[in-house]
Amino acid sequence: MIRVASILDSLHLEEDGAGRYRAANVDTGHRVVFGGQLIAQSIVAALEGQEGKTVKTVHTVFARAASPETSVELEVDPVHAGRAMASSTVTVSQGERICTRSLVLMSADEPDLIRHAEPASAVPVPGDRPRGDEWVVAIVDGVDLDRPELVGPPVLEVWTAFPGAPDDAGVNQALLAFATDGFLIGTAMRPHPGVGQAQAHVTLSTGVLSHTITFHEPVSASKWLLLAHRSLYAGRGRSYGRADVFDADSGLVASFVQDAMIRPMGERRAGVL
Repeated sequence: MIRVASILDSLHLEEDGAGRYRAANVDTGHRVVFGGQLIAQSIVAALEGQEGKTVKTVHTVFARAASPETSVELEVDPVHAGRAMASSTVTVSQGERICTRSLVLMSADEPDLIRHAEPASAVPVPGDRPRGDEWVVAIVDGVDLDRPELVGPPVLEVWTAFPGAPDDAGVNQALLAFATDGFLIGTAMRPHPGVGQAQAHVTLSTGVLSHTITFHEPVSASKWLLLAHRSLYAGRGRSYGRADVFDADSGLVASFVQDAMIRPMGERRAGVL
């Protein structure tokens, strides 16, 4: 698995001019940079200079894959800044290649006028407190997304935690964002015999096209968080899914949706990624 320290290192942005930063990549063992890293870094970059605010929503479009061999460059372009709300675009590039662009909405905390929230399903919390120095992932019911002969409904529940995460609201949001990028493509594959995540980048061309996260409550990434995924549609070389994130007390803390690509390897048409 991935050490939490290496993820935190990637969130330490080196200033490279006004509104410009440079950051390292997390070594995931893949040929491309993990998309969750780019979202997490965009959150941290957008929050620079936005004291008293946290991220409400981040919408990211993935234009090109980033190479793990080269550091990433982030450029923040403020859209507006007010007392209660602020927004910026964050562009992640490598040289002249734009990899992602995010629109980040930030918000100051305000008291309730009304309140309700979707409850979590009755999924037992893992018995042990998250420990160690690695990103912890525990898939409920031992579902194996890599085995194409195993089929099931297009749902997946995953417990995750980042032991030792610092007590920083923005960093905790970024760590959760890192975790949200990893499972909805596999969830879309579950009902289909002969298709599994082990075939990604081997016989199948897969990738995230856009990803939107909305934060509802403060996040503590060092504690157990349940990601409850559901893939609502797959077809025409695409998949669409959504998920809710709950803490160990069944409180809804975030939600996200994702559009992705799933098609045979080597299929490439003019004007299409």
